[in-house]
Amino acid sequence: MENAIEVRNLKRDYGGFTAVDGVSLHVKRGEVYGLLGTNGAGKTSTLEVMEGLARPTAGEVRVLGGDPVADRARVRPYTGIMLQSGGLPQALTVEETLTMWAGTCSEPLLIDDILRDVQLDHRRNVKVGSLSGGEQRRLDLACALVGDPAVLFLDEPTTGLDPESRRRVWELLGGLKDRGVTMVLTTHYLEEAERLCDRIAIMHRGRIEMEGTKAELTDTVASEIAFSLHDAAPGSPDLPPLPDLPGTTTHRAGGRVTISTSRLQDDTFAVLRWADQHGLALDEFAARPASLEQVFHNIAGAGAGTGTGTEASTDTPTGKEAA
Repeated sequence: MENAIEVRNLKRDYGGFTAVDGVSLHVKRGEVYGLLGTNGAGKTSTLEVMEGLARPTAGEVRVLGGDPVADRARVRPYTGIMLQSGGLPQALTVEETLTMWAGTCSEPLLIDDILRDVQLDHRRNVKVGSLSGGEQRRLDLACALVGDPAVLFLDEPTTGLDPESRRRVWELLGGLKDRGVTMVLTTHYLEEAERLCDRIAIMHRGRIEMEGTKAELTDTVASEIAFSLHDAAPGSPDLPPLPDLPGTTTHRAGGRVTISTSRLQDDTFAVLRWADQHGLALDEFAARPASLEQVFHNIAGAGAGTGTGTEASTDTPTGKEAA
């Protein structure tokens, strides 16, 4: 089979509320597929059906060729699942927890190796309830990996981790990708999706609004050239007209100029030549290529899903969760 996962016209209702509304997607073997979206967009609801933890209201899901619910005995041994919240027994130690979890797997990996991979080998004798939030997330990941899965489902895998631990997890997941492990992940961190995912779907209000590689997604939005001019007031006769840049859109607010363009390199050179010819100093000059963040916010709308928008734009969690 070329595809490890196939989802056709998936719908999931909660009473009178439709959380997932006709989602179709596929994930190739060895591919890392990311689900982004606003809070409540339907990411976790979609993932739970793929994991076999819930039945769809309508539609069809196949994982490794089988129904993850009806064919659970055949599919489950080859999948690893990291839930958004693990809920592991608080009184067990890290080693006891992973040993217990390994006992449910057909061919578990060595516990020492997994603990070292998730950087918890030095905490093996600490009770789960005494771990920080970030350490508990790494233990959740260890439980998902101990069965040596062919398909790995990751729901917010690095939430609560400090930047260094997050990058260590990215390296670990990158190694699994190199070994051919298929992964589906939801994340609030756009940098995480950019770094790990071969293809990305952006969900909003239960539907996939856009899907593709990072390049395909960013091709749908314009790059930006921005600078400030304080040498002369806007509209002043002392300020020469901006260069002619066909196909661009220019926005001016006070002395700040923002140019949207699909020809970033050529138009950046044109602006710099214009400034040089007229002896202008361009303060706070920036030439920014189109970004996944722009695509996300164009779909979600400015301020929609406050939690997602905030977390997607930062790489540093706060509070006691950082570990």
